[in-house]
Amino acid sequence: MIKNETIRALKVFLFFAFLTGIVYPLGITAIAQIIMPYQANGSLIKENGKIVGSKLIGQNFDEPKYFHNRPSAVNYDAAGSGASNLAPSSKKLMNQVADRIKLVRVENNIPANKTIPSDMVLTSASGLDPHISIQNALLQLPRVAKERNLPESKLKELIKKSTDHDFVGLWGQRGVNVLKLNLELDKNAGKQTKS
Repeated sequence: MIKNETIRALKVFLFFAFLTGIVYPLGITAIAQIIMPYQANGSLIKENGKIVGSKLIGQNFDEPKYFHNRPSAVNYDAAGSGASNLAPSSKKLMNQVADRIKLVRVENNIPANKTIPSDMVLTSASGLDPHISIQNALLQLPRVAKERNLPESKLKELIKKSTDHDFVGLWGQRGVNVLKLNLELDKNAGKQTKS
């Protein structure tokens, strides 16, 4: 009796292990490759046939001629996604944020009485957020315009072009994809050089 129950339990285990461990993942992968191959393969962005990044993963841009992404607790390492896990009451976190506020104000020539969006100084939960708020981008705009010798109106067009909208007006928020925006800046610089 116990032997029969053990064999039956083993058969059920093997069946569901095969079903959920092999059939289901392969089926979902096949469907994703057919229906949405770009997203299924990581939403990779290519320039001149070379992969320069993913639309879904933030990168570090620290040169003044680029828009900067929000800070990352994992140094933009996709293999180690995560947050700092520091509590809001943490003195270490408060010091980090205070240092970032000073740096952002100096880099972007922002007066002390002007409010800074939180995504300029706080990390995201994953440490890999590819977006910044529109307010963040607009505060960085004068610095990038000066560095690139471009009119602010042109940069506003590029910000608008690189903005991902919320899902059908219901979920999420609009955000500027920093990689897309910086690639547009580089394309624009190439056009200016050629003309």
